[in-house]
Amino acid sequence: MSATAGGNMTANELSALIQPVVDLAADAGRRIMEVYRREFSISHKEDLSPLTEADMAAHDAIFAGLAILTPELPVLSEEDAAIAFAEREKWRTYWLVDPLDGTREFIKHNGEFTVNIALIQDHRPVLGVVHVPVSGVSYYAYAGGGAWKRESGKAAQRIHTRPYRGGRIMVAGSQSHRSPEFDAFLARLGDGNYEVISIGSSLKSCLVAEGKVDIYPRLGPTSEWDTAAAQCVVEEAGGQLTDITLRPLRYNTKDSLLNPHFLVFGDAGHDWSKYVP
Repeated sequence: MSATAGGNMTANELSALIQPVVDLAADAGRRIMEVYRREFSISHKEDLSPLTEADMAAHDAIFAGLAILTPELPVLSEEDAAIAFAEREKWRTYWLVDPLDGTREFIKHNGEFTVNIALIQDHRPVLGVVHVPVSGVSYYAYAGGGAWKRESGKAAQRIHTRPYRGGRIMVAGSQSHRSPEFDAFLARLGDGNYEVISIGSSLKSCLVAEGKVDIYPRLGPTSEWDTAAAQCVVEEAGGQLTDITLRPLRYNTKDSLLNPHFLVFGDAGHDWSKYVP
């Protein structure tokens, strides 16, 4: 890969990577489902967020797979995030992974969790895969290659965000992290002018990418591995994932791996920031 010499990957190189990464995410999903179907233990990390055997099984599978695919590239995963910024800031190209996005949804057995794998280059995602283990659906994209959705056993279909032409606004919201700021955002939309679809994990961003909702406002804490893969899918589908001042999120630019509050939207012609409280 050209990234070994410090150069950017070409569209052909990204195209060659996308299917192996989709397959790797699906393999991690199968390992998650093996745990999902039986009794499993739950522990907690230092920030009190839950951790299960499935998180680690997926993490191990993805690390091993990426080491074969691109041994020259470093990997930053939610389950192995204790890498100092002094080291990380030297990375021009690297993998950013959430092996199980939506651990709370996994524990609730509601099926709304994903595997997220992104390739970051010069602080932006240039390849992204979001796999849904329960359904077998994969959303994926790479820079210049469009955004795609592949359902289990079916051919992949190109997906696009939808234009907002006024009227009722479809809003994606969190299953487990509803906040006062989100309620204030809804209030600014106006009574009766919106409908909320509540769903877990990065599936909310994917709903924007495939044109099922107009906007996903996340006005609460997230980390960089929560958004990177979906950001690539959304952008290639014609939408944007930005901070509340409408600047696209960038990655590995600071010591903290926390994201700012952000908006995911399909139609950049509408000023979604005016609804932010």
